[in-house]
Amino acid sequence: MPTTKPVVVYGASGYTGRLVCEYLREYHIPFVAAGRDAGRVEEAMKVIPGIETADYEVAAVDHTVEALTDLFTGAKVVLNMVGPFMKLGPEAVEASLAAGCHYSDTNGEQDWMIVCDEQWGPKFAEKGLLIAPGVAQMYTTGEIAANIALETPGLDTLDILVLWKGFPTVASTATIFENLLSPRHYLEQNQYQPWTVEPHEVVVPGQHELALALEWGGTAHPVWFKRDPRVANVKALGGLFDRERMKGVIEGAGQVAAQAAEMSPDEAKAFLAQVAAQTQSEMPPRENQRVNISLDSVHASGPSGRVHVVLNGTCNYKQTGLLQAYVAHCLIHGSTRRAGFASACQAFGHRELLACLTAFGLMAPPSISGHVAPVATVAPANSYGVL
Repeated sequence: MPTTKPVVVYGASGYTGRLVCEYLREYHIPFVAAGRDAGRVEEAMKVIPGIETADYEVAAVDHTVEALTDLFTGAKVVLNMVGPFMKLGPEAVEASLAAGCHYSDTNGEQDWMIVCDEQWGPKFAEKGLLIAPGVAQMYTTGEIAANIALETPGLDTLDILVLWKGFPTVASTATIFENLLSPRHYLEQNQYQPWTVEPHEVVVPGQHELALALEWGGTAHPVWFKRDPRVANVKALGGLFDRERMKGVIEGAGQVAAQAAEMSPDEAKAFLAQVAAQTQSEMPPRENQRVNISLDSVHASGPSGRVHVVLNGTCNYKQTGLLQAYVAHCLIHGSTRRAGFASACQAFGHRELLACLTAFGLMAPPSISGHVAPVATVAPANSYGVL
């Protein structure tokens, strides 16, 4: 039945869903914690720090457009944690639109981002609603760094790197394997270009040792910046600080992808889901602020110079939970700069998002360096218009 709470967290029993609920509590936002199994959601809520002071209710819902529309009706914002999103996202998006709700999710799938942009963006815009997929540390903090660099005019090329320490959740692992056979693109002169899948040696700011990174499904950045008139070229890479562990990820993913490529599409999907479940079937431990760190490095370049921005953060999934809660906070108060498809930075401002993360102790102030060509000055004309 329709809710009186302004926010619905769909997939609240998962690792990230719990964190979203935790930060909604920090913002004093009433919410519905929803999932297919009410008992599982109730048990998940019990372990959230301070949850006894939150204003929430638990709801069980079938994963159908009809059931989700009924649940979402009356709310203002849907925060969706149920992925992989290319597989399970359409029902939640359609239900959000039908119920008149803004929509956000934490997806890491470039093909889903493109679908949200091209298929759903115009429909949400017609209703004055925001659809902001991919609001998560994996992408949003890199976008914040990129936008800080773009505060310098004349830069049109973004080279983005994100690294982290920690263990992926069950849902993140499923997404990683789901992405193995999906197309992935970078942006070149505002056109999508296919990546050649191969490991990259990358320089890590602040340390002497190199790291390994992958194109990581293409990431959200080429999609977000495709319609930004400042930007023509975007490449983004992601990986683990631990080089040996990243080697294992690359080798294992390559072997699994090769096996899946010999199967039919349906067989490949079932195989990848099975491998993901075997790889990570348990919820990882709560993040440790001294261990689970993140780094976003963005080199921005153009005819007028170069700027390098580095963001050092901690607790990747906590960052995601906080960003989702902040999105809800802004939307409830009518504070969005966009309707239709938009990133969190485009909808709420990159400096505002950075301030939110730093206020909660999850992000250090940015490190900014580089060279910008001096702006040419012109002597004022005299009264006859002659220099």
